[in-house]
Amino acid sequence: MLDVAGLSKIYANTGDGPQGGLREANFTLESAAFFTLLGPSGCGKTTTLRCIAGLEQPDTGSIRVDNQVFVDTARRVSVPMNHRKIGMVFQSYAIWPHMSVFGNVAFPLQVSKDERFSTGEITRLVDEALDRVGLAGFGGRSATRLSGGQQQRVALARAIVRKPRLLLLDEPLSNLDAALREEMRNELRRLQQQIGVTTVYVTHDQGEALEMSDRIAVMEHGRIVQLDTPREIYFRPANAFVAGFVGTTNWLSGAMGEARRTGFRDVQLEGGATLICAGDVGAAREARVSVRPERVTLRPLGDATPPETNRLEGRVVFAGFLGTMNRYQVDVGGSVVQAYASADATFTVGDQVAVDFAFTDTVVLAA
Repeated sequence: MLDVAGLSKIYANTGDGPQGGLREANFTLESAAFFTLLGPSGCGKTTTLRCIAGLEQPDTGSIRVDNQVFVDTARRVSVPMNHRKIGMVFQSYAIWPHMSVFGNVAFPLQVSKDERFSTGEITRLVDEALDRVGLAGFGGRSATRLSGGQQQRVALARAIVRKPRLLLLDEPLSNLDAALREEMRNELRRLQQQIGVTTVYVTHDQGEALEMSDRIAVMEHGRIVQLDTPREIYFRPANAFVAGFVGTTNWLSGAMGEARRTGFRDVQLEGGATLICAGDVGAAREARVSVRPERVTLRPLGDATPPETNRLEGRVVFAGFLGTMNRYQVDVGGSVVQAYASADATFTVGDQVAVDFAFTDTVVLAA
């Protein structure tokens, strides 16, 4: 439904920092997909969104939605934003304070150049959009009398009132408090699934991206470094940046050893232990091993090692109870491994324990 090919937009360096922007972005989305551009500030995710919207003109590349070409720099094609039939929600919501809720939502219909709407059609479409976002009956209210969450809903209603074929969301939850952000995260996903609109979402919040998305593109320094499902990105990171940026991970350093069966390699840790790891980094000699804390199991030292499992031995140096779980830190020969255990786990500081994690959860990456 959305095809982006070779998209680049480079901003010249104006100081001592590197050039910013976007470099050679490529991705294709199916209809009704929820797709997230995830990365730290300055990685190029908002630039990508603005190029799709028509707010920025890319230096190279093409953007196609269905059978319409939005941009093709090689052919010098660039469709103006108001002819792309796209809905967009900005980080600041951009709600006009001098208008009512109805006026804000109706505005795209009233100024439309390519399609005319009667007064009755505008009323029907606005009422329908407000009902979808949970603001039925709010049309006559002043925009200045809205909470942050309600303003965000108005911005959403305005974005979907013309039934866009593409919805673009630029960090729409970042100005909300934590509890409301979680509530609106659920509402956004529900709304997107209900209306079936293809959505491109920009965020630096890993939790939002993992919970809401069908697919995620992780970006670093203007490039997409991994594009996959949330589960694959979390448990099979493509490189050390992805592993460190998305969620929490344990890092262990060592030297690459022999190849095992297809897809597995030995890694000799600095402390002398050998791990069997998933992944293959080719001819690299030094390796970093990533293991997620929730994939680590602590057992008494005398327990048998389960099949297909790496085992290290160590001493508990921290134990914290978080209500729903316990968080432990274990010193394993000079390295500290963090583990999340069930709330009824009873290890205490000083206990000697076995630290187990499956071969498939032990991911080797180039150092």
